[in-house]
Amino acid sequence: MSRDTPPRRGRATLNRVTARLPVFPLGTVLFPGLVLPLHIFEERYRALVRHLVGLPEGAPREFGVVAIQAGWEVALGAERAGREVTLHEVGCTAELRQVTELADGGFDIVTVGRRRFRIAGVDEAAAPYLTAEVEWLPEPAGTDEVADLLAARVISVFRQYLGLVRPDPQEISEQLPEDPTVLSHLVAATAALTVADRQRLLAIDDTAARLRAELRLLNRETALLRHVRAVPVPLNELAGPPTPN
Repeated sequence: MSRDTPPRRGRATLNRVTARLPVFPLGTVLFPGLVLPLHIFEERYRALVRHLVGLPEGAPREFGVVAIQAGWEVALGAERAGREVTLHEVGCTAELRQVTELADGGFDIVTVGRRRFRIAGVDEAAAPYLTAEVEWLPEPAGTDEVADLLAARVISVFRQYLGLVRPDPQEISEQLPEDPTVLSHLVAATAALTVADRQRLLAIDDTAARLRAELRLLNRETALLRHVRAVPVPLNELAGPPTPN
């Protein structure tokens, strides 16, 4: 491809820019464009919200959301005790859109995912909350025929999946985005996937590759849902512990 050829959507650009971000460890994965409401009750994160609200007009009010690698309950207890928690390498910034201050000094906030990043280093001493040196991950630009074709297939399979998890047809009648990148983020955040599955999807730079991975996951989940509905299972089996098989 010559230098004058515009980049294709789904192909990551290679410019690497770093920044320092406040970091909020969570037991979930945030994707660009998705809404994330949060209840802020710990003092260190109250301080983070106060810092963001106090920024000059026009300054980006965002922090990094990074999923915790260990089990959420274990990691949350470790963080509250001041012990180190293990974070995933790739996260997504959350832009502060709405803040409601509560009588006890906490906050209810609404954020929207914006930009993916990779953590280069974490600083636990620079502020009451974690901060990190991050590298912005490239986002696709231009057009990509492969991603367009995959997006159509993902929409079809995703509607079948929704039909199995949402019996009410009115719940699946909403218009799905046609842009392949936006669609890939919506599917990753909406489907009932594990944190590990979502994290792997977030870390994929190429839209077409993310859509291919989602096709595999959706086909897997759809097949499992159909199998469970097709095979009657006694209630006493559902209530018992899982077998080694």
